Parts: sequence; structure tokens; C-alpha cells
Amino acid sequence: MVAAFAAATFAFVCIQLAPGDPATALGEGVPAVVRARARAVYGFDDPVLVQYGRWVCAILGGDFGYSTSQHRPALDVVLDAIPNSLAIVLPGLLLALVAGSAVGTWQGIHAGSRRDRWLSRLVFVLHVLPEFFLALALLVLFSIAWPLLPSGGVVSDTHAYLSPMAQFADRLRHLVLPCLVVALFGAATLVRFQRQSMRDTIELPFVRTAFANGLPPRRVYLGAWRASLLPVLTMLGVLLPFAVLGLVFVEQIFAWPGLGLALFNAINARDYDVVAACVVAQGLITGAGSVAVELLREAVDPRLADAAMESSAQLAARS
Repeated sequence: MVAAFAAATFAFVCIQLAPGDPATALGEGVPAVVRARARAVYGFDDPVLVQYGRWVCAILGGDFGYSTSQHRPALDVVLDAIPNSLAIVLPGLLLALVAGSAVGTWQGIHAGSRRDRWLSRLVFVLHVLPEFFLALALLVLFSIAWPLLPSGGVVSDTHAYLSPMAQFADRLRHLVLPCLVVALFGAATLVRFQRQSMRDTIELPFVRTAFANGLPPRRVYLGAWRASLLPVLTMLGVLLPFAVLGLVFVEQIFAWPGLGLALFNAINARDYDVVAACVVAQGLITGAGSVAVELLREAVDPRLADAAMESSAQLAARS
């Protein structure tokens, strides 16, 4: 929570330093009297420190302010956008973990082969591509050149007239491309860590001992794969903030009404309260994801949980 508040404070300061304010974003045709009245009503003509102090007091009271562009509470804007963003991030990162772990494990076992080198080149290309370029490429390929999937939005225009099963299928079809961008971006990162981690694990003494004792290779590699997951899960926790921030471009391209699109529109409209609320929400999502990744790490290796309990016990004894 402290990190999320610090990030929101940084965003508040940065947007204050930018030229203009929400009254300026009303448009050139708006009379100066209307602009001045808007600044007086919302307090935009007050000093920055006064605005920041008022904003901090409101945040501590659970009030995230008012959206000047959407004319409703900023918290409502964020709460409406979060489920749509999670619908992209969670399945996308899950697919990235499954695909990245599977491909990276195979490459670690067959390191140095011709297929491993070709896969490494392909993964490198996916890794260096920006998310917005990858999104545009998938959009052109599967919505224009080969129109199999919708180009954007959450549902089709005829969604209300479809049967329940057809509505569910319609939502899934709109979800495929944005989710695929997150999955490909995440998998390209996780594959490299899983490959190196698997190569290092195979060289450990317990793996050589298992082969010497005549255990089946599949069983040995399964144990080695489980032991190699810890660095990959750690990287998954690092990848989550980048996935959330990358939604700013992905959601804009696919017209997906999530947290990224809400943040982009708020920045354009100089909607200070919505920008700060979006940053706080992204920080909280990142924190919750880090906790979930740590729980996964402890499930893979219970020794981490035992070490954490011992460390807590030692701290309690010292105090």
C-alpha cells in the first residue's frame, strides 16, 4: 500500500508539471469565463501543495476524488475498468507461464541442438518486439488479412440478441487477441529464464545421481523441472508490473475498456484524480500479484515457507 501511494504521489506531481489542466482540456471553443469557473470549482487554481494536501486527506478518507472528464467519482471509473484488465492479465500470464515453462524446459534439455537454436532466435525476436507492435501485427493478421477474430471491443454489436452460449463465445472471441499479446510477451521472457534454469539444474549432483541409479529419464526430468521453477516464478512476479503497464498500449489498440485505456484517457484529459486512482490500483494489483507468486514459490519449494517461519521466530525471540 505504501508503494502504491508513493507511485500515485509521483504520478500526481508529474501530471501537475505537465502544461495545462482539466480546464484547458475542455477545448479551445470553451470561453475563458467557463474555464476560470471550472478551475475555481475544482480547486485547480490553488497552489500545488494545497492541492496535494487536499488530495492526501481525501485518499486517507477513502475518497479518490471526482473525474472531471467522465463526471463521476474516480473510484467508480477504476472499479469499472479493473475487471476488464484482469480478464486480460490473469489468463495471459497463466498461458505465458505454461508455454514459457514447457518450451524453456524442452530447450534446457536439448540445449545446443538445431531446434533449440531456432527456438532461441524466435524467442529473442518476440522478446524485443514492443507490445504495441505485437498487438498491431496480430490485429492485422487475424482481424484484417485473415478475419477470424474481432478487431476490438468487449462484445459485438449484436451481443444482446445472442443466446447465452453464443454470448459467452462472443466474449471469448473478443478476449483472444489482447490475451494473446500478454501471453506471447510474457512467454518470450519466461522461456529464456526457464531454459537457463533447467540447464543449471540438470548439472546438479542429485540429477546425475538419479540417472546413475537407473531412474526413468521422464521422472528425473520432472524432478529437475520442479527444482528449476523458482527463478521462473520469481521472474513472473517481476513481469506482472510490466504486463499491467503494457495494457496502456494494448487496450488502446483493441479498444478494450480496462485500466490502461482509462489511464490513457485520463492523462489526455488532465484528469488528475483518475490518473492517481489508476496508479494506486496498478500498485495494489502488483502487490497482490507478488504475494500470489510468493505463495506459488512456497508451494513449489516448502523449504521457503519453513525458512520464513524460522526467520519470524528469531525476530520475535530477539524482540
